[in-house]
Amino acid sequence: MADEYRKYLEPKTLAKISGLDVKARLIVEGFMAGLHRSPYQGFSVEFAQHREYVWGDDLRHLDWKVHGRTDKFYLKQYEEETNLVLYLVVDTSESMNYKSGALSKLDYACCIAASLAYLTLHQRDAVSLALYDKEPYQFLKPNTNPIHLRSLCQLLETSRHAEKTSMGTTLHELADRFPRRGIVLVLSDCFDKVDDILSGLKHLRYKRHEIIMMNVLDPYELEFPFKDATLFEGLEAYPELLVEPRSLKERYLEEVGNFQTALKKGCRNLDADYVLMNTGQPLDVALSAYLATRAVRTSIRAR
Repeated sequence: MADEYRKYLEPKTLAKISGLDVKARLIVEGFMAGLHRSPYQGFSVEFAQHREYVWGDDLRHLDWKVHGRTDKFYLKQYEEETNLVLYLVVDTSESMNYKSGALSKLDYACCIAASLAYLTLHQRDAVSLALYDKEPYQFLKPNTNPIHLRSLCQLLETSRHAEKTSMGTTLHELADRFPRRGIVLVLSDCFDKVDDILSGLKHLRYKRHEIIMMNVLDPYELEFPFKDATLFEGLEAYPELLVEPRSLKERYLEEVGNFQTALKKGCRNLDADYVLMNTGQPLDVALSAYLATRAVRTSIRAR
């Protein structure tokens, strides 16, 4: 990636830049400079039915497999949707404030949300935003106007973050509020019961949405590098706890691994993407992981 852009993807640099809309633009420009492709490659409206070819029709939509079987020309018709809709669902609960480095989990999630909103609007597609903690408390309807990015960033920058997480209830409510089928991108540390989370995701799939679950975690939460006796501050109504970290590390990492495995398996069973987002990594790593899952799912659907 070009050196002049690489620095904008580092969490330490992003923490020093004011204005989420500015961060989003710099992230996208830097990322695209190295990638030279759209992160939405492979998105398309879904096939609906065939109709017989009429002279003058676009030959690109001919279904040659059907022609091979019937010796007749048929065109693929698609559902009439003028725009992709990207629903951004961002967890702003108290636990998202945790950070061991320059950016908190919430900061990191907001940077990703703003960046993907920037890309989506640049393609003239629609973006919606929902903020939640114990419940959804802010909702921006889908909009294709580039000015929409400013409103979206303002909401992200002024989000509340003092409540507990309730993902399952939130996802159920949002499944009923999203007006049309689209792509639902959830950004959260997923500190909730796996069964509750998957129940909400299942509701979204029932509504025919595609789902991308981005599990945002701090490197300290993933590695548990603590060695000396440590007083852990309780978040989301949990009390403080003084512990000897070395005696807990093995069991802690096992629990984290089991949780991620269960969530990942549940997402896979729902035909949803699961992507781990490590806040210690540059944004191009995070976005590349997202692109990789999109590419895999697109190739599987095309077979």
